Order: sequence, then structure tokens, then C-alpha cells
Amino acid sequence: MESALKQRLQEELKMAMRGGDEARKTVLRLLVAQIKNAEVEARTDGRGGVLSDSDILALIRREIKQHEESLLEAKSAGREDLVAQQEAELEVLRSFLPRQLTREEIIALAKQTIQELNATSPKQHGQVMKALQPKVKDIADGKLVSEIVRELLSA
Repeated sequence: MESALKQRLQEELKMAMRGGDEARKTVLRLLVAQIKNAEVEARTDGRGGVLSDSDILALIRREIKQHEESLLEAKSAGREDLVAQQEAELEVLRSFLPRQLTREEIIALAKQTIQELNATSPKQHGQVMKALQPKVKDIADGKLVSEIVRELLSA
């Protein structure tokens, strides 16, 4: 059974092709190809060849990270044409991520988790992160969560 996210990406690709949206079409073709490659790899690894929505989101995040790095390089090289292209592609990629938690929402979850664990010192950062990670997986940036937990435990 195909994941809902994969089906959505394929439908969006068809719409982009019909609408002539080049940036969207390019990004979606790349994502669909990467998903197929990952499925082939999963099949050869004995994992059945089916990717979950979570696997596809990880793939999209990896692609966003690469585009952000390319964007920084293009800016430092003064290539405004590439900057505009990378920004357009990043916007398309980000549209497929679930809504991210705000800093305030992360702080509330972190405080709740710290209370549940009765954590009081920065030495318990790992314990708090281990308990908090399943709650924020796919909806919050791990670095930001870690930074917030560190701040709360240090206070």
C-alpha cells in the first residue's frame, strides 16, 4: 500500500505538469525519483520496499537541508539567479512538511516533560530529550528542541 504523502506528491506533480509550473515540477520530479530509489533500496535491504509517510518526510527534510546549503553558497557567490531558484524550490519542499510547532509550544511540551521526569539539572538533558522526542518528531526542529531543553534545565 502506498503512503498518502507519496500519492499526494504524485498528484501534485501531475498538476504542476499540466499547469506549466517549472520550479514545482522540477522539485516534485526529484522527490518522486528519490522516493523510488529509497523504495528500491528498502527492497534490497529486506524491508519490503514500502516507505512510510515518516520515511518520506525524512527524505523531504534532507532535501530541504541540501537546498538551504545551496542557497547559502549561492548568496555568498553573489548568484542572484540561483538564490531565486533555490528559494522557490525550498518553498515547494516546505509545503509538504506538517505544520511546525512554535517556540512557545515547544517550551510548553518541554516544561511538561521536565515536570513528569522531575528533572532539575542539565545532566538530565538526555533523559528529557529521550522522553520528549516522540512527542515532537516530525513537527519540531530537533536542534531547537534541544536548545530549549538546555535553557530550561539551566534556569
